[in-house]
Order: sequence, then C-alpha cells, then structure tokens
Amino acid sequence: MDVGVLQVFASYGWPDLDDGQVYDEEVRLALLAEELGFDVVWAVEHHFFDYAFCPDNTQWLSYVAAKTERIELGTGAVILPWNDPLRVAEKVALLDQLSGGRVRFGMGRGLSRREYAPFRGIDMDTSRARFDESSVMVAEALETGFIEGDGPFYPQPRTPIRPRPQRSFRDRLYAVANSNDSVDAAARVGARMVMFAERQWDHRLPAIERYRSAYRDQHGQPPPPPMTADFTYCHADASHAAETAPGYMGSYLASLLEHYELMGDHFQDMAGYQGYGANAEMLRKLGETGFLKGFLKANAYGTPDEILETLDKRRGDLGPFELATCFRYGGIPFEEAEQGMRLFAREVLPVLSTWE
Repeated sequence: MDVGVLQVFASYGWPDLDDGQVYDEEVRLALLAEELGFDVVWAVEHHFFDYAFCPDNTQWLSYVAAKTERIELGTGAVILPWNDPLRVAEKVALLDQLSGGRVRFGMGRGLSRREYAPFRGIDMDTSRARFDESSVMVAEALETGFIEGDGPFYPQPRTPIRPRPQRSFRDRLYAVANSNDSVDAAARVGARMVMFAERQWDHRLPAIERYRSAYRDQHGQPPPPPMTADFTYCHADASHAAETAPGYMGSYLASLLEHYELMGDHFQDMAGYQGYGANAEMLRKLGETGFLKGFLKANAYGTPDEILETLDKRRGDLGPFELATCFRYGGIPFEEAEQGMRLFAREVLPVLSTWE
C-alpha cells in the first residue's frame, strides 16, 4: 500500500507562529518522511490565509527533491484555474527532470472564494470550464512533450515543452474529486481520484463507484485505486489520544469552515458548485458539532492499532486505496507531530506495506 505525508503549511491554531517557523517545521517533516520510509511527500497549493499557504508547490518540491534521494514528490494539488497551463506543464516537466522522475502530478480547481478574489480576471464561476480545458492540455503535454489548445480560456498554438518530459505520466496523474463533476473530470483525464476524509467513507462510496464506471467507459480498463487524505494524530496512549486529538481536529475543522465558508449560501448560485450548495444546507442542519463527529469518524487517529483498525474498515468499504496523512495541523506542537509521525512509521507503516 502506498502511503504519503501531506503538508498543508498552516498557522491556524498556533499562537504567535510566524510564517518562517511554519516552513522550518514543514521542511523538517518532509525530510523526516524520507528517513522513515514514507513513499511520497504531498504539498498543497494555497494562498493568502493562515488556513494554508504554499503559493507554488512545484518550487517547494524542487527544494525537497534536492535534499532527498528516494521519496516521491506530489502536488496535492496545483489549482489549475489560478495557473497558466503552459507554465504548469513546464514546471512539472522541469521538476521531474531534476528529481529523476519522482513527480506525481495532482490537480484541483479550488473551492475558496476568498482565494479566488485576489486573482484578478479569474471568475470563480468559470472554474469548472477552466479546469476541464486546462487539465487535458497539461496531461497531454506531459505525455507528448507539446502543449496546444483551442478552447475559450487557453487558446494555445502547438508549443514544445522543454525540458521535454522523459517519462510517461499516465500512472502519475491525480485529481481532487470531492464533487460529482470533479469525479467525472478526474475519470475523463485519466487521473486517480483524491478525496479528503471530511465525512464517513461508506457515504463516499457512490462517488467512488461513479468514478470507476466513468473511468472504465472512458479508457476501457480497470480504474486505479483512489487516494484518501487523512488528518491524523498518532499516540501510544489511547486515553491521551482520545482526549487530545478532537481538540486539534476541531481546530483544523474550524479553519476549514472559515476558509471555504462551507455553511454559506453562496454555492447554490455559483456555476459548477451547486453540489456544495446542497452540502452546505446539510451542514447548517448538522452544525459544527455534528460535522466534527463525522470528521472524527472519517479520519484515522489514535493508537497504531486503532489507526490500523480504522484503515482496515475503510479498505473493506472501498477496496484498495492509497493514503496520504497529515501530522501537522490544527495547532499540534511540532514535537507531538514529529513523535506521532515516528510512531506511525514504526508501527503502522510496516503493516500497511503488506496490504494490496
């Protein structure tokens, strides 16, 4: 089973934590991930707010590449509507060249109107169409070495990508897919679907089955397993984990609700986000406390045995899957994050490595 470390570059939940310390801590965890035997480091793209801030994850991963030898490097994800597809293809091809073929390219379209607002000239209502157009352009460019497009947002004459990609990306494409239209888009471009542990996994199975069916129809072959992304807390003492983890996870969830305005009514009239409008109505009925209960059930945390039990149940619900887990979020002190990551690597990773 493939297991990675997700880095979100957050300062929400830590008092008086400056941006430099955030990056110092994330560097230490990225390098530790290779030492401990994780398969990949995933880096988000986010802007402007303490929820998460990494304005260029390809640049971040180029630094990690130079400091490591083995671990793979994942963009989790490049938000395509905020980036020119030609430049995305160039940056990913360059990173793959410099790292010796260690790149996994993940894509997303963005959900926060607070982040969209400063990107002048990019209307959030166009995000679906922009993603659908540019994702195909970038995927084909990474495969062929040339980028071209005749769509309304990114008309592009045939142009070479240099350095030319040396290795196929067919098995290295990922796409965040938390809504049905994003599920369809991931299948269409041939990417593995990525889902965050925001609600219970048995409730997510219909979306995964939708992806599997669409992938088979589009490509005539079995779909790859999905990747699930967890916010975890690993501790040897079950009582300590049960008492402590909900506070950190609740802090992260508060930042999530604030950043994405998930209980707001703006999604229902926004093109491509109507599904989030229906979810927002459900969340308003649940309230933050109800949302937290579901969030805790969805994520794998606790002792190593409890984490393995949770992940084994998920495997029973979904079948094989890849895992990305975040150890630094919600105000967790760095020492606790590091200790939890080391314990996870020592007692959970060896078991996961035996899973299909």
